[in-house]
Amino acid sequence: MLGYIIRRIIVMIPVLFALTIFTFFLVRLVPGNPASVMLGPRATPEAIASIEESLGLDKPLLVQYGYFMRDLLQGDLGDSIRKKQPVTTVIGDRIGPTLFLVFYSMILAVLITVPMATVAALNKERWPDQIVRIFTLGALAMPAYWVGMMLLQLLAVKYKIFPVAGYGDGFFGHLYYLFLPAISLALAIAALTIRSLRSSILETLGSDYVRTARAKGLSGRSVFSWHVMRNSSLSSITLLGLIFVFVIGGTTIMETIFSIPGIGQLIVRGIFDRDYPVIQGVTLVIGVIVLLTSLVVDILYAALDPRVKLS
Repeated sequence: MLGYIIRRIIVMIPVLFALTIFTFFLVRLVPGNPASVMLGPRATPEAIASIEESLGLDKPLLVQYGYFMRDLLQGDLGDSIRKKQPVTTVIGDRIGPTLFLVFYSMILAVLITVPMATVAALNKERWPDQIVRIFTLGALAMPAYWVGMMLLQLLAVKYKIFPVAGYGDGFFGHLYYLFLPAISLALAIAALTIRSLRSSILETLGSDYVRTARAKGLSGRSVFSWHVMRNSSLSSITLLGLIFVFVIGGTTIMETIFSIPGIGQLIVRGIFDRDYPVIQGVTLVIGVIVLLTSLVVDILYAALDPRVKLS
């Protein structure tokens, strides 16, 4: 297990290196530069040139990239051009709300998925199954941001049950303030995972080892808990891993609607400000999270399925 983890971490290095190249040169293809954004439309060429020199933007791109990699290898992501703070500090202040929202929505999605998929599978082609199918189709048809705006208008603006925007203070404050964006994302996630888990449960119920377990006299609850759900969850874990990656990169709209101070808003602001260090830093952090998520999914898959060997 340890050897596998070390090998996977080593493989991450060239991937992250390729990501630095892609991000560094891509952001510089965007029209405009930090100097012109900072000084405004009436800035003189001399003033822009002076700012570019102070920021090191007057040097060739390969030289700039060399400086960037030198600092990165020392654990320095540079300083934000707009905020005049280390990028690590800026990201550290913003990544907490984003991760809280992502994990919150994933937990809510699991709480929705497991009972609904189980009921649908155990009542195949009957009315509970039909209701679950209608729910999943409806959830798939409604974008998460639209659901979020509708819930915001209904439960926050009209009935004032939840706050309109913000992040709150403390753990329970975060739970309260982020419930609407989290449940909006959770419904979209559940629409995908319910279908996957239902199909897996139905397939597992018809397998030979489940019939053997029943023939040995095991109770229906034991068979379902220890054999059916454990094996059925394997495909859902992989799907949840992919969805986690998608959600962490796609919280920008939710953070904008609900004014959540996360990295989604940070990178959007960085793009408008041409804040190259912030854009590069956020992209690298998200890349590391994506790679670590893939590693965790593989480890969980092997832990749940003894047939899979991490070699």
